[in-house]
Amino acid sequence: MRKPSIYTSFLNSFRGIFLMITTERNFQIEVVAFFINLFLIFYLHLSIIDTILILIVSFGVLCAEIFNTAIEKICDIIQPEFDKRIGFIKDIAAGAVVLMAIVSVVVGIAVYGKYIF
Repeated sequence: MRKPSIYTSFLNSFRGIFLMITTERNFQIEVVAFFINLFLIFYLHLSIIDTILILIVSFGVLCAEIFNTAIEKICDIIQPEFDKRIGFIKDIAAGAVVLMAIVSVVVGIAVYGKYIF
C-alpha cells in the first residue's frame, strides 16, 4: 500500500481534531478550558516557563482525551455488546484522562497562584 502524501496525512490529522471538536462533549469542554488558559497566559503576562508548563498540561489533557476516545471507539467496534472486559479497558483509558486532568489542575494552581495572590 502506498503511503499518502504529507499534505494528505496532515489533512487527515486535522480532520480527526475537527471530528473530536464536533462530536465529543468532554473534548469540547477541554478545548474551552484550553482557550481560558490562553486568555490567562496573556492577561496575567505569564513567564515563558510558566506558559510552557500550562501549554504542556493543556495539550496533555487534549491528547489523553483523543487517545481515550480512540480506545473507546475501537472497543465499541470489537465488542458492541456489554462486556466487563471492554468496560475495564474503557475505565483504564478514562482513568488516564482523569490523572492528566488532576495534574493540570495542580500545575494550574501552582502557576496561576503566583500571579493571582
